[in-house]
Amino acid sequence: MRIGLLTEGGYPYVTGEARLWCDRLVRGLDSHEFDIFALSRSAHQEEQGWIQLPPQVHRVRTAPLWTTEDDGVVYGRRARRRFAGHWGELAAAVCTEGSAGADRFAAGLYGLAELEREEGGLAVALRSEAAAGALEKACRAPSAPRAARQARVADLLTVTGLIERSLRSLSLDWYEEEEGGLGAVDLCHATAGGAAALPGLLARHFFGVPLLVTEYGVRLRAHYLGAAGTLSAPARALLAGFHGRLAEEVYRQATLITPGNTHARRWQERCGAERAKLRTVYPGMEAGRFAEVGESTEPADPETLVWVGRIEPSKDLIALLHAFAEIRKEEPEARLRIIGAPADGPEAATYLAHCTALAAQLFPDEADGVHSVGDNPVSFEEIGGPEVPDLAEAYAAGGVVVLSSVVEGFPISLVEAMFCGRATVSTDVGAVVEVIGGTGLVVPPRNPRALADACLALLRDPDRSARLGAAARARALELFTVDQNVRAFHSIYLDILAHHPVHRAPLTDMGTVQPFANPAEVFVPGGWPTTAERPPREAGPSWAEGREAVPGRAEGREAVPGRAEGNGDGAPPEADGTAPGRAPDEPPSDTAPDPTPPGGTTPAGALTPSGGHVAVPARSQEPIPAGGQGAEPPEGCRGGAPQGDLGRSPRKQNPPPRGGCSSPPRGEEQPLADHPVGAGLTTDGER
Repeated sequence: MRIGLLTEGGYPYVTGEARLWCDRLVRGLDSHEFDIFALSRSAHQEEQGWIQLPPQVHRVRTAPLWTTEDDGVVYGRRARRRFAGHWGELAAAVCTEGSAGADRFAAGLYGLAELEREEGGLAVALRSEAAAGALEKACRAPSAPRAARQARVADLLTVTGLIERSLRSLSLDWYEEEEGGLGAVDLCHATAGGAAALPGLLARHFFGVPLLVTEYGVRLRAHYLGAAGTLSAPARALLAGFHGRLAEEVYRQATLITPGNTHARRWQERCGAERAKLRTVYPGMEAGRFAEVGESTEPADPETLVWVGRIEPSKDLIALLHAFAEIRKEEPEARLRIIGAPADGPEAATYLAHCTALAAQLFPDEADGVHSVGDNPVSFEEIGGPEVPDLAEAYAAGGVVVLSSVVEGFPISLVEAMFCGRATVSTDVGAVVEVIGGTGLVVPPRNPRALADACLALLRDPDRSARLGAAARARALELFTVDQNVRAFHSIYLDILAHHPVHRAPLTDMGTVQPFANPAEVFVPGGWPTTAERPPREAGPSWAEGREAVPGRAEGREAVPGRAEGNGDGAPPEADGTAPGRAPDEPPSDTAPDPTPPGGTTPAGALTPSGGHVAVPARSQEPIPAGGQGAEPPEGCRGGAPQGDLGRSPRKQNPPPRGGCSSPPRGEEQPLADHPVGAGLTTDGER
């Protein structure tokens, strides 16, 4: 199976999102072929290069989202009219609340994609004054939200530019059926929603390729969080409408959606995803590097709390420091180790400086005596230093691991602590409760007092901490390993391919569609039997070589349903199987006796005075007229070869009509093997 893996800002680049689980997935599914279609977010990311790719990756195609090139196409009158119509539909859907605009958004999106595929020049058109004017017209409509109606010209230009950036995937040359295009894959697997899934939408629209969408962090939620504080309220409302419509269309067209946790699943259901399409698959994490710490019998430091992660405002280290101040009042020997580096950006560095200043203010350096050096109970460290050489040592530094976040998706640091067999105290955000599952303590966010009480409960009871840590490790090994993730996606790939195969029309050497290249039997589920599985063929005439034996036909004679067995006058056969009036040692004749009475013609199958039926003449290599040897066929019957077409094979002739020739009675079902299309086919589809 060939998989088209769709990524945005991650795999196969060294930096970015989802690169680790994508690499583990591709390496684990070595029986499949992968074509990578990657969208980069910055020039710096492209300069960092790619990670080392496994051999099952056959092709990598990349495109930048951070820049675009002008293809020099100038729309004519007809193309401008098409663009105005499709963009107007999309803009109207963005400014319409409720489910009424879903179809209009889809019509506008696919219309723009078809226009770009036929004409080009879409990127320039989306940045034009006409695009901003159409968006302004949609914002002034009575059905538009109140915030959108307040949009100014600057807001409209900003939103138009951001939408154009998200729709740059429409201008790529990936949408072709030739080798290397999305039309040549069996399945598109988008590793995120939004822009990453947009190429999969177009592959499904143009070629019918099924789409699988995996979201470990909901992209729509990330847009809501990222736009806060940087854009005006009208611009945020318009962008929320666009990304909401895009997510709704992705979920509607996806064959299957695999959220990483129940928290992401609730977001997807709220955005319009059908429950029947949702299947939770937990992310796979490498447990081997934490095995030594998790299996160690040495007790951890029972008086040390550990926090591990990226330092940024969403982690709420301020609440953790205030909670630790309450802990120190009850347990003066307790220590707190904050291990991690600031996230990218100046905001995270400023937040780290604020946290260190607060720690110095709350916990001045303490000394045992007047002649000893003071020591602060709170330390800020980074992984890779002399005391914390790697991540496993960071979790081994204390007996209790703390998570104080106010915003969290899937808590990776919590799972790593569970692999190490550590008891945890966490805030109830994101998928924390689902991950913990009763193997740790959970408190409300932004509540330092509750966080302090939970930490004190574990610091005062080391045996309870050890039991919770052992249970947490067993749960993590069962649910969050790489093996379970790979097995789940392997099963999903096969299931989608079995129920939603891509039917591609075979092409000739000239590139045109070859009609009737695949018979109808190739679409019958279960496959065709091999030669070894076929039952032995019964003997038959020479012209039937290579054809399956048809039940009900004897050697040299065709049995007609509803007719009595025996000879032409209706007499039953003898006990030894010979016909009446013939000696047992007399060889049978190749044809039945002519039942035609003197002076007339009796059609085959007619009743005789004795109540029997006239036997049907045996088939030979030459067609036999329906009325017997030398008789003319009845009016309108095409059973015999017409004059001027004597060289035609009997199998090529049209079937006789009901009125002129005998045929099996209607109502009797004919098995598939006896059907004229299915009879005599071999495993390669040839007669």
